[in-house]
Amino acid sequence: MTVMNKRHLHLIVCGLTALAGAVHADSFSFTTGTPDGRMGTASRPSSPGKIEIEAADDFLLSSETILNSGTFTGLLTGATPTVGAVDIEIYRVFPLDSVNPPSGNVPTRVNSPSDVAFATVGTIAATLSFATTVISPVFTAANSVLNGINKIPNQTTGGEGPVTGQEVQFAFNVTGLLDLPAGHYFFVPQVQVTGGEFYWLSTQRTVPLFAGDLQEWIRNANLDPDWLRVGTDIVGPTSGQTFNAAFSLNGTTVPETGSTVILLGFSFLLLEIVRRARTSNCR
Repeated sequence: MTVMNKRHLHLIVCGLTALAGAVHADSFSFTTGTPDGRMGTASRPSSPGKIEIEAADDFLLSSETILNSGTFTGLLTGATPTVGAVDIEIYRVFPLDSVNPPSGNVPTRVNSPSDVAFATVGTIAATLSFATTVISPVFTAANSVLNGINKIPNQTTGGEGPVTGQEVQFAFNVTGLLDLPAGHYFFVPQVQVTGGEFYWLSTQRTVPLFAGDLQEWIRNANLDPDWLRVGTDIVGPTSGQTFNAAFSLNGTTVPETGSTVILLGFSFLLLEIVRRARTSNCR
């Protein structure tokens, strides 16, 4: 091997090392914490005799991220509840993916989820798998929302009172692709239950989890495309209560300059090799 070839090889190795560092992906994780027993909100896909209900809580991505797993915790009520389909929906913040101006059927749409889902994965589509763990055989949420999801002026019901069931954590893995650009999103888990109901449990919201942390929202098929704030609208503005919901997310970030860095890096690398080779041949 000539001295110049060795130099070329060294240059290539250094260039590839630099490029590998430039496209390195970081891990992403987020959690809202553990249930606090204040609220349980129904969230389910439609099934025979049951209309769809969607409960939503928000999270923030500072860069493009591929979500691959996570958890959410709720109550399963009934003597012998059987879990069927499980869906995960991702919504952006209104007015994205929405009709604007809105219908006026709710007090506000500011900071609500958008009209339609931005992305969805689920067990029926074979893009999601899950496992359950019973955290506690008996757990009570002090208040709940199931049927009282109404258009104005009947939105403030105060909630539907305590609900008791098994406290269950759902651990899910995304088997499809859930690639989200940087942005502000809402996470919506839906659980189909025969012989009972699923209620997503709340967590403490005394300190914002991030700048712009929003409270939990909910809607059913009758309210769609609008949403209500679980605390401010349904429990009531005088209660002073707002809620986050118990979930966590894991994934990997996608380097913002990945493909551009690779193309430019290899281009400059090849140009430099050609330039040095020509200089050597002229000596």
